[in-house]
Amino acid sequence: MTTEPQFPAEPQFLTETRAFYDAVAADYTELFRDHMDSSPVDRAVLGLFAELVRAERPDGRVAELGCGAGRVTGYLHRVLGLDVSGVDLSPGMVELARREHPDVPFSVGSLFDLPYGDGELTGALAWYSLIHTPAERFPEIFAEFARVLAPGGHLVLAFQVGDEPSRQDRPWGHPVTLDFRRLRPERVEELAREAGLPVTLRTVREPAEGEKAQQAYLLARKPGNRGPAEGAARIGLPVVP
Repeated sequence: MTTEPQFPAEPQFLTETRAFYDAVAADYTELFRDHMDSSPVDRAVLGLFAELVRAERPDGRVAELGCGAGRVTGYLHRVLGLDVSGVDLSPGMVELARREHPDVPFSVGSLFDLPYGDGELTGALAWYSLIHTPAERFPEIFAEFARVLAPGGHLVLAFQVGDEPSRQDRPWGHPVTLDFRRLRPERVEELAREAGLPVTLRTVREPAEGEKAQQAYLLARKPGNRGPAEGAARIGLPVVP
């Protein structure tokens, strides 16, 4: 007999997000299964992130926060060789992640209460996982990012650029609806800085085929013993003033 996870009282947006991804987990996973193969910018950003993590600590632990079915988590482990785990709000997504990537640990959890100790991680990713959170709740999430990162640890963020959300209504015929929020890079950078995670790199690319919005990537670093210039110089990365 399988016992379903029990969740305490929570904001409605979390309940709705979990229900959406539980419903679409299999279809969503199949749609994006080979997405990395056609995404050179994604691969480049993730490769840079991996190099920064290793430059900071060769055996550093990494986590994808909002990992879905583990597509990016698996790439970090299989291709880039990082010691990585994943956490996601949706039990349906986590079940698929464990099936797709049996050699990577995954757990069910929330960005508001991450299952990692203070300073446990050398690297963290929020790869399109901020997009269902109301703007007024962002400071809480960034405080969690800062809490779980060790001094010198790196954070990478990816999101669609814009102001108006994109509503997904009954995808693949499932009876669920959810808004996908777009964000402004300058606002995300401000949130990171206020949480003690100054941005070291920012870039925006134009929409690829089938996309409707620009895509933004931000790298941030929790200050540590070495300055950002020293860590960046070790891998030949120009420092953002």
